[in-house]
Amino acid sequence: QVHLVESGGGLVQAGGSLRLSCAASGRTFSSYVMGWFRQAPGKEREFVASIRWNTGRTYYADFVKGRFTISRDNAKNTVYLQMNSLKPEDTAVYYCNADPPSADYWGQGTQVTVSS
Repeated sequence: QVHLVESGGGLVQAGGSLRLSCAASGRTFSSYVMGWFRQAPGKEREFVASIRWNTGRTYYADFVKGRFTISRDNAKNTVYLQMNSLKPEDTAVYYCNADPPSADYWGQGTQVTVSS
């Protein structure tokens, strides 16, 4: 059974940084694209960034280009999201999943709150 656990969220002032982690267990994702998604209150969940596990190729939503960086650690089976220059509109619950996402893989997410 696949288990994805997100961590690293918190409260930060605008312009600050956070690093999110997604620890994966239950299978290897070497043939997958792994992604970060977010859902703000009253809004639909949206794509943020993804990384092809075997090649490291990355993909970003336009609204995070130049500010966020996705990476992975093969040995730890972990995907990271480094978030810099955070804005209040980045406030959301952040989730990791395969890309395209699987309904079976959604975890609890980690809350990111950016104050102005």
